[in-house]
Amino acid sequence: MGNQKRAKPPRVADERTTLTGFLQRQRDTLAMACAGLTAEQLRKKAVQPSGLSLLGLVRHMADVERTWFRNVMNGENSHAHWPRSNGGAFDVDTADPAEAFDIWHEECARSRDIVDAAKSLDVTGRYQDDVFSLRYILTHMVEEYARHNGHADLLREHLDGTTEQ
Repeated sequence: MGNQKRAKPPRVADERTTLTGFLQRQRDTLAMACAGLTAEQLRKKAVQPSGLSLLGLVRHMADVERTWFRNVMNGENSHAHWPRSNGGAFDVDTADPAEAFDIWHEECARSRDIVDAAKSLDVTGRYQDDVFSLRYILTHMVEEYARHNGHADLLREHLDGTTEQ
């Protein structure tokens, strides 16, 4: 999709490097799905009756990054970037794509910093009464991106016929 490149996870590496490599590849895949599109295309809910759009996915993943890394892993109490009422991150009719991508990139950078600062994959964070290891969170994030990148592929193909290579 365009001339963007995706990170290649290492084929032989320790667990942290492997997990963060796969997570970065998934982040790059979402960015590629959105590359070269207009604001209108990014907002378009291309597969009716679904309310999914590429811009909505970017906004959603910004909040997912924030929730899992800042709130659960780092113990912060940061609030969602977009109100949960009326569709929350997926309410994109008047959303600013530049703002959404800036927030997503900032959250990804914060997430990387939190992971880099962790002494091991066994460190834990909490959400209410549940405890999660960094290993679990990284694995879950790969899963979360992979699921939504499947949606992004379908949305992009419907918009302009572009399919992932």
